[in-house]
Amino acid sequence: MIIGVPKEIKTNENRVAVTPAGVAELKKHGHQVYVQAGAGEGSGFADKTYIQAGAEILPTIEATYGIAEMIIKVKEPIASEYGLIKENQLVFTYFHFASSEELTHAMIKSKAICLAYETVEKSDRSLPLLVPMSEVAGRMSIQAGAKYLEKTHKGRGILLGGVAGVKPANVLVLGGGIVGTQAAKMAAGLGANVTIMDISLARLRYLEDIMPTNVDTLVSNEYNIREMVQSADLIIGGVLIPGAKAPRLITRDMLSTMKPGTVMVDVAIDQGGCFETSKPTTHADPVYIIDDVVHYCVANMPGAVPYTSTLALTNSTLPYALQLANKGWKKACRENHELQLGLNVINGDVVYNGVAEAWNLPLVDVNNYLELETVH
Repeated sequence: MIIGVPKEIKTNENRVAVTPAGVAELKKHGHQVYVQAGAGEGSGFADKTYIQAGAEILPTIEATYGIAEMIIKVKEPIASEYGLIKENQLVFTYFHFASSEELTHAMIKSKAICLAYETVEKSDRSLPLLVPMSEVAGRMSIQAGAKYLEKTHKGRGILLGGVAGVKPANVLVLGGGIVGTQAAKMAAGLGANVTIMDISLARLRYLEDIMPTNVDTLVSNEYNIREMVQSADLIIGGVLIPGAKAPRLITRDMLSTMKPGTVMVDVAIDQGGCFETSKPTTHADPVYIIDDVVHYCVANMPGAVPYTSTLALTNSTLPYALQLANKGWKKACRENHELQLGLNVINGDVVYNGVAEAWNLPLVDVNNYLELETVH
């Protein structure tokens, strides 16, 4: 298969979808790999390392899309890329369709095969291609939150861990999944008082067992959230419904009950955000303030630590990319249900329920495309 790896062009996105080691593995299986010039520089991988691994370097993004049967990316295509995507071209990346109607319709129009990292799902409901970036984002959320709690950034001017004789900050974590667990660990490690909320009692029991003593668990419901936001200094939103819009757990009216300078970090912003007042921001302009509450809603948080993020992501994506390249997307998805669940849009049809529901679009049965061809 001919595989293209374009340079990410979303603002401040420095990750790359395939490392030189990944190129070498794909080449070993007989595939041709074309990498856009400079694609790996932000993550510390020079063009010459890709050439040494067996890739060919192409000068432009147009050339990379133009030659490839499969495009492997990190972030969803942006408007300038829509016209480059071809009918029947397989695009393997994070899409987060439920947060962008424009992107959804653009990919429907392209008639490409859109296989989304974030909806590849194992039988135990875990999301193997979302987990590594959720781990990074969960840990980063505390770094970012601690920074923006500083008075110079319009925060409360409170040190997360406090000092002798001064109480530490109160951190509220919404969601006990990968993001929430990593955020709570980081905040607790810095000495904050942490409360982590989730709707699953089983998950809360597990967290109660593994977390240090400065982490409390609490059932998530509107009443408890309203109570907790009043005393929180830093609030982390880490709630996820795979492939669908995130639920809005903090409403606009709750902001007026918070302390001035409270910081909210919405890690769920890729899926629309779990705060009513959330809107996507970038690393270049990461925060805004509403009702004296600082909002940090960067949509590609792991892009700020690209070396770590690229290695973590490609460790997970490469085995799936190899299956797609070795077998073709239809056979790979027939034989691997995890990959099949990653299919969101095929040749203009929406085949993933969360996307169809988000934009009130007709849902087509994915098996219509995966049926074995009749042999005559």
